[in-house]
Amino acid sequence: MLSLSSKGEYGVRAMFEIAKDYKSGPVTIKEIARRQGMSVSYLEQLLNKLRKAGLIKSQKGPGGGYTLGKKPGDISMGTILSALEGPVAITDCLNPAKRKPECGLVEKCVTRLLWQSLGKKIEDFLGTITLNDLLKEEDRLAKQN
Repeated sequence: MLSLSSKGEYGVRAMFEIAKDYKSGPVTIKEIARRQGMSVSYLEQLLNKLRKAGLIKSQKGPGGGYTLGKKPGDISMGTILSALEGPVAITDCLNPAKRKPECGLVEKCVTRLLWQSLGKKIEDFLGTITLNDLLKEEDRLAKQN
């Protein structure tokens, strides 16, 4: 079955933690790691990719940490996952880096069209969910308890 890599999963969780502190200021990498039970060294790699993509900003020194590069409502799950994982490629034949050159079916493969269509639907869906939506969901869940 389809599954998301730890890069994507942890990256979304880290971005959510940064979004929670959007109005109050930077959050440290140690605090993100503590809240989400992640390794600081792995988190550094992910945050570096997200920073290079312009999704977060880093501030050094006392009181430093990470802040969002845009408003929570302007950062979609699709944007985060694309920065960390690249485009959705359900099968290797949709990923030019993994495509087998000996496969002569690429241009006329019916199943490839199926996977391409599914990938597009996933990308479209992920583009509709923002960090702001996750923040609202957290509020809703907190009110239930």
